[in-house]
Amino acid sequence: MDPATEDLLRALAPQVLGAVVRRYGHFDTAEDAVQEALIAAATRWPDNGVPDNPRAWLVTVASRRLTDLLRGEQARRRREDTVAAQWVPPADVSTVDSDDTLILLFLCCHPALSPASQIALTLRAVGGLTTAEVARAFLVPEATMTRRITRAKQRIKESGLPFSLPPADQRASRQSAVLHVLYLIFNEGYASTAGQNLHRVELSTEAIRLTRVVHRLLPDDPEVAGLLALMLLTDARRPARTGTGGELVPMAEQDRRLWTVESIEEGVALLSGVLPRGEPGPYQIQAAIAAVHDEAPSADETDWPQIVALYELLMRLSDNPMVALNHAVAVAMLRGAGAGLTLVDALAADERVAADHRLPAVRAHLLEMSGDRAAAREAYLAAAARTVSRPQQRYLHARAARLG
Repeated sequence: MDPATEDLLRALAPQVLGAVVRRYGHFDTAEDAVQEALIAAATRWPDNGVPDNPRAWLVTVASRRLTDLLRGEQARRRREDTVAAQWVPPADVSTVDSDDTLILLFLCCHPALSPASQIALTLRAVGGLTTAEVARAFLVPEATMTRRITRAKQRIKESGLPFSLPPADQRASRQSAVLHVLYLIFNEGYASTAGQNLHRVELSTEAIRLTRVVHRLLPDDPEVAGLLALMLLTDARRPARTGTGGELVPMAEQDRRLWTVESIEEGVALLSGVLPRGEPGPYQIQAAIAAVHDEAPSADETDWPQIVALYELLMRLSDNPMVALNHAVAVAMLRGAGAGLTLVDALAADERVAADHRLPAVRAHLLEMSGDRAAAREAYLAAAARTVSRPQQRYLHARAARLG
């Protein structure tokens, strides 16, 4: 299957799932039906061509497969009657153009689910990540994540919640999980945890699109605007993050002329509109850090005192080891490699990050800054052994090779 068709199916998958769930319910069975429709498309479209209305084709095939699956359940007659009463002929399905992705997003953030299950299910159903990718995002084994997602789908099935946007008085309670989900989807797209490519543009683009939708829904919420600003300011650097051969280019070595000016301007404008409103939340602070980087004319002219102060503010709001790791880098840039290494070494005892490749990668960078080439080389190789991302592996091996 060619990459364009694969990208199309990935983009359509949550829309098709939303359409099928809205019409027929049965979230868990509907996802199975949609997956079979996607497999059918991947098998048939290369030979027969992409249909004029690929979304309607997928909805029709998934709807038919759903009725087949429901017939096999023990409550066959009762469920068949329900499906028959709700059935919309394929000709009518093809005329439906509404995008139910946002409704699906809030459904996955059902209040009956734990926050971790909300995020995992949405990454799987809306973000299109595989269970293995979701597991890596949570730093848990794939089998554990499989059980978590299965339980989450069962809870939604048992709840009988209608497929519609939650009432206005309930949206705020689900907002935190929704924003976290979008944040993780964007991160997986911007820096893929596995595979041949550093980016999965379809994921970061979809995360930005969905965040724009949430921003339209909640225009006065500063954290929604902060998250959208963070995504735009970060994604603006994507054109310069890889070289001609797909190799990773660290920010300090990037050609800033390649950064997307329009995204930076939009992100800064969003941030400027919400920061004066009061105490900023985590997404606004992260966006402010990204803005400081983006507005610096060069790496040497980065305002590191401001970045250190922003990370320290963020650490007071969020007990996140990755925030602490980024803070250590900023401290090293401001006060020297030794100060940063002290903070990095302290993080080695944190089991949430101890096995992550980013810990030895940062340590290697700071050791190289300090002049300890041998120790830096060992740390780069240790980091390369921990990641399954090929671009990250190539970058880390190349760094180690430079040091002999």
